[in-house]
Amino acid sequence: MIALEQQFDIEAFLASELSKDMLRLATAGSVDDGKSTLIGRLLHDARGAYEDQLKSVRRADGVIDFALLTDGLRAEREQGITIDVAYRYFATPKRKFILADTPGHVQYTRNMATGASTADLAIILVDAKRGLTDQSRRHASIAALLGIRHFVIAVNKMDLVNFEQGVFHDVFAQFKPFLDSLSVIEPYFLPMSALLGDNVVERSSRMPWFAGAPLLEHLESIEIETLVDAPFRMPVQRAVRPGEAFRGYAGQIASGVIRPGDEILALPSGRRSRVQRIVTYDGNLEIAHAPLSVTLTLEDELDISRGDLLAAGVEPRMARSIEATIVWFEQTPLDPSKEYLLKHTTQTIRARVETGSALTMNDIGEARIALAQPIFFDAYAANRATGSFILIDRDTNATAAAGMIK
Repeated sequence: MIALEQQFDIEAFLASELSKDMLRLATAGSVDDGKSTLIGRLLHDARGAYEDQLKSVRRADGVIDFALLTDGLRAEREQGITIDVAYRYFATPKRKFILADTPGHVQYTRNMATGASTADLAIILVDAKRGLTDQSRRHASIAALLGIRHFVIAVNKMDLVNFEQGVFHDVFAQFKPFLDSLSVIEPYFLPMSALLGDNVVERSSRMPWFAGAPLLEHLESIEIETLVDAPFRMPVQRAVRPGEAFRGYAGQIASGVIRPGDEILALPSGRRSRVQRIVTYDGNLEIAHAPLSVTLTLEDELDISRGDLLAAGVEPRMARSIEATIVWFEQTPLDPSKEYLLKHTTQTIRARVETGSALTMNDIGEARIALAQPIFFDAYAANRATGSFILIDRDTNATAAAGMIK
């Protein structure tokens, strides 16, 4: 009987975990604003760090160095900075989280953009003693550019300014108009001390003048938009034809929901059909949504192959020339006379890039990109999956840039 009760408890726990939604968040800001310390403190106080991890970052005096929970690279530990993106996962009874600790140095802007590209929420840290910096503004601009709609402005190190309310209000007065210019809606300003734990998981008794929720409570309560609500899009990865009796089209659903009987549009052919079955490894589904990987069979035989797009609802746009914002990754500057490869969803095509000014590593600029063949896309602001792309250097096969279609 005890064994059966334990088994039931395990199954209930797993079911509870599966039912939780996921919030992806990225930290950003200037160097030494305390991003890694904040993430370490959040993991520790929310019981998201394992005992062996805590043991490895505990100093001889028994004090935990929270920053080392995320500064995983040896070079980072030697320099005391974050130079790559460190990802951490943890969960609370209300929600699951994926944290991206992104670098603060301007020369690692491309790493920050990479870490923030999948985030739902950005935590922009500001050193209360040092105040607002150009890099804080730059990272806020990049986060807004990448389509992040939720911002937490964490005014950190309040312990260094004696938890004075006026210092917090000064940062608010300086930063809020700038965020308004980026069309950031209702950013959440939060005074805290990541080192001491004030307003991270527990409310701070040293700042009674602040009535808002601590960071974790805010992260648990924020409502996030999901790709399920967007029109259906599934880039085709391959046509599945194990025998004469079966023809399906496999891919990962980029956005939206699909059911048997729904009408779909196949692009670029422009032909329409209806979904007959939704097939997975475990059998057939009555409904599928992003980001599931499935195989769709259709009522009609259509000529569909890798790189095609299956769509429903509002139709995507088509163009052989696109306007985009790009973040240049490569050490070699952008060469307008050079031909690059543009990878968009599951297709890769030849492209040339024209910009108003020369772009070098970590630069951000506007570009017009001419394509060897049309692509079907949505604006990045409406759909990250079909509105984003990467540029590949044909000579080195390196990722030269990431882009957001306007």
